[in-house]
Amino acid sequence: MPTDHAGPTENTDNLRLTDIAVPTESASDAAPQPAVAGQRWLEFAQIDNVRDLGGLPVTTGGSTRFGVLFRSSTLQQATAADLDLLLGTHGLRTVIDLRLPDEVEREGYGLIGPADVTIANLPIRKSPQSSLAARDLVPDKSRVDLVDLYRQLLSGSGEHIVEAVRLIIDPDRSSLLFHCAAGKDRTGVLAAVLLDAVGVVPEAIAHDYALTNERMRRVRDRLDDLPSYAGLPPVSTGILAVEPGVMLRFLENLRTEYGGAAKWLLANGVSEPELDRLGAVLVDPTA
Repeated sequence: MPTDHAGPTENTDNLRLTDIAVPTESASDAAPQPAVAGQRWLEFAQIDNVRDLGGLPVTTGGSTRFGVLFRSSTLQQATAADLDLLLGTHGLRTVIDLRLPDEVEREGYGLIGPADVTIANLPIRKSPQSSLAARDLVPDKSRVDLVDLYRQLLSGSGEHIVEAVRLIIDPDRSSLLFHCAAGKDRTGVLAAVLLDAVGVVPEAIAHDYALTNERMRRVRDRLDDLPSYAGLPPVSTGILAVEPGVMLRFLENLRTEYGGAAKWLLANGVSEPELDRLGAVLVDPTA
């Protein structure tokens, strides 16, 4: 296995997102199923929170491409059938693992580890100098300011987010999947930066973030049985809360402090041609 190491919105928690043209699918406990064209949720036997980042509306017209980039919860318990679907039907070539080093060491990769796929461990953390232990990412899992947590994760992970962009724009790496544990917080921050940078409308980004609610009970049940994630609160509380208003406030702060994700990426080392390439890879202007 080749491995790389490497203006303000009010009352946003109650904002209606039903008018955003973002296709959704209901959760299922069924065996892995081949993708249907235009379907965002991808069904696997032992991976709970996987969706295609295609089909999201872009401010300049068009929408994000299907089949290029996927977001997910942990892959470590994927079955052989799950792996066949990922590598075969979805053409997976690259996995971007956003977990911290102690999570990777303790939890591993399961069947995806020796598979014919490149794994790049690019941890998303609060500070490059912070603890590398997962337990220190959120010391009190039942009480957490998610907007502030996401701000810290962004500030502490510039180098790795830039590396992720460079993998995504490399034509030899597609298709790609990025994941953390639940596929919500660290995965949500990277998804928000990528989507905002190419012009996806904020409400669609927040809607995509909130879709994790449909799988959170399954995600929690799986993580609760794993050594790295003991002590999780009930669904919809603390670190397991998923509110679209959280993501909208994070994006508003990103625009206020940096001028948006595109300017943040440029300030952290992405070049103008690389940013243009990211848009070309992720956006279909005719869709």
